[in-house]
Amino acid sequence: MIVRKVYSIDGSIVGEVQLPSVFEAEIRPDVIRRVYLSILTASIQPQGRDRYAGLRTSAESWGVGHGVARVPRVKGRGYPAAGRAARANQAVKGVRVGAPRVEKVILERVNKKEKRLGIISALAATASIELVSKRHRLDGVEEVPIIMTDDIEEMKKTRDVEGILMKIGLQNELKRLKKRFKKIRAGKGKYRGRIRKRARGPLFIVLKEDAFLRLAARNIPGVDVVPVRNLSVMDLAPGGVPGRLTIWSRSSLDFLSRVVG
Repeated sequence: MIVRKVYSIDGSIVGEVQLPSVFEAEIRPDVIRRVYLSILTASIQPQGRDRYAGLRTSAESWGVGHGVARVPRVKGRGYPAAGRAARANQAVKGVRVGAPRVEKVILERVNKKEKRLGIISALAATASIELVSKRHRLDGVEEVPIIMTDDIEEMKKTRDVEGILMKIGLQNELKRLKKRFKKIRAGKGKYRGRIRKRARGPLFIVLKEDAFLRLAARNIPGVDVVPVRNLSVMDLAPGGVPGRLTIWSRSSLDFLSRVVG
């Protein structure tokens, strides 16, 4: 039996609550990683190349005696491509070698029971202070997950959410998230809409899908808000690594207790 303290929005302790038995399950990092890859690969769109790309051309070699290489050249005259070496295997920038194939199997399939086990293991990992401390800076936090009263779901201002995180001892965690968010990605990804690598911070788990907290917390880098009905391994173990810091509202924890026990 795991018992955790319940905090109010001013950071004071207002009671205790018993966690559902799912938090006492065995932690399986291998299953969590496999389920994470299954969900991740399901979102990847299959792609492939036309097998005749670069080969559809009327080009023929001019033969010898013209003072040029004997590679196939496009027929015709009066337009830019005329006389140019065809994009075939023997020309520079010809047929792409090892192009993506439509037949490639991208999706990592897992059984339903294995997927359920992955979610259970990811939930259990959030109650391990050893695993959570490897991902986050828990200078003032002594036990995880953090349970708060339902008032947390009605917060409307970002500065109030930041104030709560500081009151429960996550000052250095907020500094880490903001420092990481300022750094610009090195490489071509910044030209493609991935300017920054975003560190993952605390995860708020609420009962209502339209909770005001979702709007209040969206401007804090790395902080996410997810309804308990939509919980996924992608939220509980970003990157397939278990041990994310979670902050539950009391009603969302009660809902989980009714569903899984």
